Amino acid sequence: MRIALIADTFPPLRTSGAVQLRDLAREFARQGHSLCVLLPVPDQSEPWKLEEFSGAQVLRLKAPRTKDIGYVRRTLAELAMPFAMLRNLRKSPLANERWDGVVWYAPSIFHGPLVSSLKKSSACKSYLIIRDIFPEWAVDMGLMGRGLPYRFFDAVARYQYSVADVIGVQTPGNRRYFEPWLAHPGRHLEVLQNWLDKPSQMRCSIRVAQTVLAGRKVFVYAGNMGVAQGMDILLDLADKLRSRPDVGFLFVGRGSDAARLKAAAQTKQLDNVVFFDEIDPDEIPDLYAQCHVGIVALDPRHKSHNIPGKFLTYMQSGLPVLANINAGNDLAQMIRDERVGQVCEANQVDELLLLTEKLLDQIGTDSGLPARCTALFEREFAVENTVKQIVAALSATEAGRP
Repeated sequence: MRIALIADTFPPLRTSGAVQLRDLAREFARQGHSLCVLLPVPDQSEPWKLEEFSGAQVLRLKAPRTKDIGYVRRTLAELAMPFAMLRNLRKSPLANERWDGVVWYAPSIFHGPLVSSLKKSSACKSYLIIRDIFPEWAVDMGLMGRGLPYRFFDAVARYQYSVADVIGVQTPGNRRYFEPWLAHPGRHLEVLQNWLDKPSQMRCSIRVAQTVLAGRKVFVYAGNMGVAQGMDILLDLADKLRSRPDVGFLFVGRGSDAARLKAAAQTKQLDNVVFFDEIDPDEIPDLYAQCHVGIVALDPRHKSHNIPGKFLTYMQSGLPVLANINAGNDLAQMIRDERVGQVCEANQVDELLLLTEKLLDQIGTDSGLPARCTALFEREFAVENTVKQIVAALSATEAGRP
């Protein structure tokens, strides 16, 4: 199939979304499909730039800046983005390209007009990969009320849904958000798990043996440290465990809370906690090879279901998880059913402490724990399965057209 993949993040960015889309693009090419990734780029002078990437094409289209600017300016830029992309696409060598399917990745919620135009010009179907139910999660977190801004963003999101033939959500629990959308004929909703490619062999610049955590059982967190993660309880946990010289905590990444968390650890004089800045995603497998437990953290105010990308990397590396997540999240049941770690849904440090000690005992006695982690990854999260599922869904909807 010839497929257009629309997103707003891709290498050289290092976000989890960029890594996911990199892996997806590579796998589409490996399976023999002709893929072109369409990306908005604010800092290039020319209207378009066409590149080759691991057997796929990447078309970078000049668009307004949407990152690191004020709230109002960002909203206006996001609104203009798909129209700028479409205008510059029409100036590119791919202006008259016809696609067998359009796939797009949310966030962002603003790609709807571009997707609609490509669908109409190619008379093809579309697949929305939704990883972030916005603005609902912002309301859950108390970042937004249900006033005018919410109604605006909700209308944008609903327009995006309206141009999708298939929507792939992260977990079964997210289905309830899309019941009204499903009421329309010809639409299909399915669970599309997060995915990950085969691990890189790059050596990690972080050497745990050269830190104060050398010789300890290391709990590692690598990724964004922001409001959505609710990570303060992890420092409280480290404080509770400071009397155990065999346990340490390693935090790697960036985010709106990163500096504050690091300062809090220093204020508490936590000598069992180490922070490092963000590293290349390809260094992550070697980092995890030096650790013993992966940490998953989600703010308890979340109401939607989420399986963070870092959970996949832990499973791929054979690391059991310690999870502190919102109550009722489908991820909790998966961790328990698959016996790949311990999960706290109460957001209480004393309960989290008991689960941590239980997991430490389990690491020493349960020899099958790493194998269960890797088996879960291969069964549910390998990128080969993701591409096959998307192609099957597009082919099915194509076959079902009048």
